[in-house]
Amino acid sequence: MTAGGTLMTPQAQPTFYKKMGKRMFDLAAAAIGLLLLFPVLLFLMVLVKLTSPGPALYWQQRVGRGGKVFRIAKLRSMFKDADKDGPRITSSGDSRVTAVGSILRRFKADELPQLWNVLKGEMSLVGPRPEVSHYVESYSASQRRVLTVRPGITDPASIAYRHEEELLGAQPDADSYYRQVLLPEKLSRNMEYLDRISFSYDLSLLLRTTGSIFIPSWTTRTQ
Repeated sequence: MTAGGTLMTPQAQPTFYKKMGKRMFDLAAAAIGLLLLFPVLLFLMVLVKLTSPGPALYWQQRVGRGGKVFRIAKLRSMFKDADKDGPRITSSGDSRVTAVGSILRRFKADELPQLWNVLKGEMSLVGPRPEVSHYVESYSASQRRVLTVRPGITDPASIAYRHEEELLGAQPDADSYYRQVLLPEKLSRNMEYLDRISFSYDLSLLLRTTGSIFIPSWTTRTQ
């Protein structure tokens, strides 16, 4: 299943890291991460189950490499079936978010299960965040270049827009603002990422992502 359209491929010759090293790093890091974080994930899954009705994990269809649709895994941060009622994006103050969910989202802990997506080869640790088909359908030919690589758990845009939900919450029409302003800016940053892919850059983005979660001023300092 694809999101339609043709893909533009990068002109630069792929390095060893792009061809093999990045996937090797993803496999090793995801496997170790899942082993080390299993007790934490188990505790969070039980916490989600005990504090609101519904499954502990939430699966959503996103568009990945080559336009293929896959199911991304998250710890459920909203009330059951909340995705069937309301906007496709989440703004601050969204009544669909549970009390525990707001904490999970604050520390990006709801994204931890995506290490499983990385292990399966559907995602990478670092790469353009995958979007839902609704937004991908509006990508221009040049913007579709982000679909030539595996989507990631984090990317430069995720760091730059660390407080995206608060920004969207201040808009009268969050969906229009996201589509017309934020999404093009995020895609631009991620297309720049495609030209800079390297082990050192990916490692720096992972460190900056961790720093931005626990140190509020970190994002500003590293722009």
